Amino acid sequence: MAQASLLINIGNSVAKHSNRQDSIKYFAQELKANTYNLTRMNLIMRGIKPNNIVTRNGDTLEDDWPYFDENDPMGSYNPLYVDAVVSNPPYSQQWDPDHKENDPRYSRFGLAPKTKADYAFLLHDLYHLKPDGMMAIVLPHGVLFRGGEEGTIRKQLIEQNHIDAIIGLPANIFFGTGIPTVILVLRQKRDNTDVLVVDASKHFIKVGKNNKLQASDIKRIADAVINRESNPKFLQLVSKETLRKNDYNLNIPRYVDSAAAAESWDLHATMLGGIPVSEIKQFDHYWQAFPDLRKALFTNTSSHYAQLAIATSEVKHTITQHLEVNRFAQSYANAFSDFDAYLKNELITQWQTVNIAQHEAILSNALFTRLSKTAVNGMALIDKYQAYQLLDNHWQTTAADLEMLQTEGFAAGKQVDPNIVTKKIKGKDTEVQDGWKGHILPFILVQTTYLNDELQGIKKQEDRLAEISAELEALLDAFSEEEKALDTANESGDSFVNAAVAKAAKQLKAELNQAEPFEAESYPAKIIQVDALINEEKELKKSVKEDAEALHLKTKTTIENLSDEQVNTLLERKWITPLLDELSQLPSNLIHRLTSQVQKLADKYATTYADVASEIKNTEQTLAGLIDELTGNEFDMQGLAELKVFLVGE
Repeated sequence: MAQASLLINIGNSVAKHSNRQDSIKYFAQELKANTYNLTRMNLIMRGIKPNNIVTRNGDTLEDDWPYFDENDPMGSYNPLYVDAVVSNPPYSQQWDPDHKENDPRYSRFGLAPKTKADYAFLLHDLYHLKPDGMMAIVLPHGVLFRGGEEGTIRKQLIEQNHIDAIIGLPANIFFGTGIPTVILVLRQKRDNTDVLVVDASKHFIKVGKNNKLQASDIKRIADAVINRESNPKFLQLVSKETLRKNDYNLNIPRYVDSAAAAESWDLHATMLGGIPVSEIKQFDHYWQAFPDLRKALFTNTSSHYAQLAIATSEVKHTITQHLEVNRFAQSYANAFSDFDAYLKNELITQWQTVNIAQHEAILSNALFTRLSKTAVNGMALIDKYQAYQLLDNHWQTTAADLEMLQTEGFAAGKQVDPNIVTKKIKGKDTEVQDGWKGHILPFILVQTTYLNDELQGIKKQEDRLAEISAELEALLDAFSEEEKALDTANESGDSFVNAAVAKAAKQLKAELNQAEPFEAESYPAKIIQVDALINEEKELKKSVKEDAEALHLKTKTTIENLSDEQVNTLLERKWITPLLDELSQLPSNLIHRLTSQVQKLADKYATTYADVASEIKNTEQTLAGLIDELTGNEFDMQGLAELKVFLVGE
């Protein structure tokens, strides 16, 4: 009932809070033989000791577990209670509830209907939880609101304080099903009596046809469950009394409205001008941080409407140059002024002692502490989860590198490996070596740091090759259709035939020695020019290939002969510099967003209906005046007269 990925993920999470990963024991039960075998194999492949793996190929709903002798299930039954349970059972599966009313797993709450075993799986998980344990189960939304036997079970779970949180997930994030699902978090005992309802359905990124939760989305959800603080549009703490009034219906939209507000147009402002104060208030989190900026941008004409205090063309300048905005940017820079040194000490100086499983949490706390210092008038303008995502993106690479350094030693930073690629050889995919690659340090990073002159030399040649290609294309476009039909161009007339161009150019050059120079735009002059470019291109391609091969080998040698200090410099440029660059952009991104939103609001009501009507009227008058200058036969003039009546109403 628990796949290996679920077990491994929760094991990794537990390991972040423990220094003894070998103390974690994994229990799993799965009905499908293939999934069961894959589960055992994946657990072992992740380095989990066999003594810590207890698995069973069996039907969870029919036979409780574990028993340790297949020939004597009742005699060898020994109830199991664990610290944490995770499961993703088949949704709304049929089962046989007959004669199970005395099963201790179900007897406290009742039996799930035979057409939907969702609550049977849930109750099985809950039964095996220790008093201070925690469980999470993925189920379809129907378990939140369906009535009948499920409604009875849900009522008992709520009244007995077992349901801790409900997390609505985006659709299409699980393999094999596109339906949106929910995670139910339950505990055996808890101090709270309310239920945390989280709507995380809008927090994901699109990856191909699927949706994916980012690390920041997962952390946002986890922090919500831990901190239990209400946040409109995302989560709500719902009291037991409210749940009773709603007949124990847990449907998420009843408690959290995460839908984006539809854009509205104010009729008064559209007709008469002005900007609705209600729409300016949509940016209150900015105005709380920058109260003087609001005054610089808007002047209230009444309690309901305001005017732009500046020209619409000055919005960007007013915001970006405002003192409050610049103070915010400076306070952000000050808060992160030591982050570079902090990261170098944590990751590079102390690389040997970094606990990879736990260290991202340490870094994120350091990140959040600095972000908290950038709050203005109590408003946290930068989304800390956006910053966390940047950290996590880079941590994945850093963690993998650290694991290699800690396992293989610091010399791994000076190691190069054969670059093995797959090529078609005699119709078969064959692995062959294609040069070298850094074991940890990428070749391009070493080249830009220590071999930049050579790298720029090759780039200069490549730029010239691009110029030649453009010049050849322009020359071909300058050929007439008759010239393109000659043998110096291919049949379709879209490229030159190099051999024919060389032959023609040689003959033309011989003629040129005995005659006057060709006119610049003539066919002979263009062919000679094309031939020169083709020859230059050929020589450059040869040079680029030779120089690239030489640089490649020099890079290999450079890596192998790096000093420890140089390795540290390169690790800093790989691990730390890109993260700091991206973090430094967050304030300017936020200011750009504010500028764009204010500009859009200013433009929205800049032109009133009266302005449009006046412009239409003036255009009609101008057109009517032009009609008086037209002539034609009597029928034309009758038509023009009628058009003039339509335009000016005469």
